[in-house]
Amino acid sequence: QVQVVESGGGLVQAGDSLRLSCGVSGRTFSRYTMGWFRQAPGKEREFVAAARWSGISTYYADSVKGRFTISSDLAKNTVYLQMNSLKPEDTAVYYCAASASNLMSEVTSRYSYWGQGTRVTVSS
Repeated sequence: QVQVVESGGGLVQAGDSLRLSCGVSGRTFSRYTMGWFRQAPGKEREFVAAARWSGISTYYADSVKGRFTISSDLAKNTVYLQMNSLKPEDTAVYYCAASASNLMSEVTSRYSYWGQGTRVTVSS
């Protein structure tokens, strides 16, 4: 069993930066692939980024590539999502998730453990 808890959301203006955190706990959590997803009002949940705890491998959705960075700190049991140059279309509830697969998947069903989400609102 793995537990994930997101934090760091808020209201920002377009062009601002924000860093989300995901605290992870549970036995062997470091073996899991971590992902960030988001869900805007009226839309399906979509993939944002994924990484392994080693930090060597990362994977991004095209919509955030070059603006968002996923990173991890194993000593702090925390995964981060640094979001720069935020746009109004980045407004969503952001979720952290853990997958037992070694694949950095975009598919939500491959992730077994989810946090409660943290809301990010970007005003124009």
